[in-house]
Amino acid sequence: MEEKKYLKWYNKVGYGSGDVAGNVVYAFLSSFVMVYLTDTIGLASGIVGTLIAISKLFDGFTDIFFGSMIDKTHSKLGKARPWMLYGYIGCAITLVACFAVPASLGRTAQYAWFFIAYTLLNSVFYTANNIAYSALTSLVTKNSKERVQMGSYRFIFAFTTSLLIQTITVGFVDMCGGNAAAWRLVAIIYAIIGLIVNTISGLSVKELSEEETDDSKTTDGEEKYGLIQAFQLLMKNKFYLMICLAYILQQLYSAMIGAGIYYMTWVLKNKNLFGQFAWAVNIPLIIALIFTPALVGKWKGMYKLNLRGYIIAVIGRALVVVAGYMGNIPMMMAFTALAALGQGPWQGDMNAVIASCSEYTYLTQGKRVDGTMYSCTSLGVKIGGGIGTAVVGWLLEFSGYVGTNAVQPQSALQMMQFMYLWLPFIFNVLIMLVLSRMNVEDANEKIKKEKCITTASISQ
Repeated sequence: MEEKKYLKWYNKVGYGSGDVAGNVVYAFLSSFVMVYLTDTIGLASGIVGTLIAISKLFDGFTDIFFGSMIDKTHSKLGKARPWMLYGYIGCAITLVACFAVPASLGRTAQYAWFFIAYTLLNSVFYTANNIAYSALTSLVTKNSKERVQMGSYRFIFAFTTSLLIQTITVGFVDMCGGNAAAWRLVAIIYAIIGLIVNTISGLSVKELSEEETDDSKTTDGEEKYGLIQAFQLLMKNKFYLMICLAYILQQLYSAMIGAGIYYMTWVLKNKNLFGQFAWAVNIPLIIALIFTPALVGKWKGMYKLNLRGYIIAVIGRALVVVAGYMGNIPMMMAFTALAALGQGPWQGDMNAVIASCSEYTYLTQGKRVDGTMYSCTSLGVKIGGGIGTAVVGWLLEFSGYVGTNAVQPQSALQMMQFMYLWLPFIFNVLIMLVLSRMNVEDANEKIKKEKCITTASISQ
């Protein structure tokens, strides 16, 4: 029996465009905040890394808190859309603040300014916006194919935006003067673009009624669970923990790729190569995303596709290491593209996997926690991306790197090679191992058969 369709093509495209706004924040912040702080403001990379790591202590709590709040929200806009729309206003303001550290302040005050802005951006506003945006996958349709399509559209926009940000930002900043004021101006422009697109995206879809999505309320109107119980439900779901780990590793990978700006500038002696490598990463990802929905249907599920894709990704990154030590830039780009092609399917169907993960909790615990379940997306981005950026700072500091110096020591150059060549390969291997255990679709089917529950009765 064919599943009911809920969305038109323009709903899917409109929803997907929301990741333009998300990556205006994430791609810009993860790729350039460290180089802005070290090379333009003159802050110590090790201290910045430590501040970012401390900031991450707040994230685990706020992710689950906002996920639970979304599940409890009842408004004319629905559960998730109010948090998505209003949360981005704070994202825009704090993104600008991260790239607007006042030169008139003393060093301690500059560190404090960045820490406060970065923590508010990640732990509060980006959390509310991103979890709500991700949760819409479960709240606007119950059709599994449409969920995969939404994920593909979403990440096509995400990687296109990431590609543009990584390609044009260095030249854009130089064109604006190349100084602190230039970084601030670029941040303002990106924040305005993100605010506009996020609003369009949030208004392009409509959430299903609470009755249709099996609202998490009992017959007497009381919530089935509170924040503590929501956390307990997540911890009992092994697939949620696997997705969190895979997402964190994926963001650590992205942080190392973002640190390529140092590798291109100091090892390859051409910072403009960073934009060219961004094409080698993002174009294959976009191509893979286009074909992901069809491949999911052909292989009757996401598990095999994701695992096989990451086997290709591991091989690709291993060959990047070889080409890097050979000093062959064209081969590095070609193998970077191969690795990205293998990573694409997991990016495209990730939201659908999370929806299946939420179904697993319902099948095993009898409770719907859709909003809370999608906390893994925000938690992964912030924990993985934040710790990744912190690790970049620590490793650079350990190696003797000083951003304002004209020449860097050999130890710093070797560290840049390790960060850009070896660490992405290691993270891909670890993700592949996690995905090899993440067959949530099969687990759900087995439970349904054991309980004699049909797919139709689950959706009612």
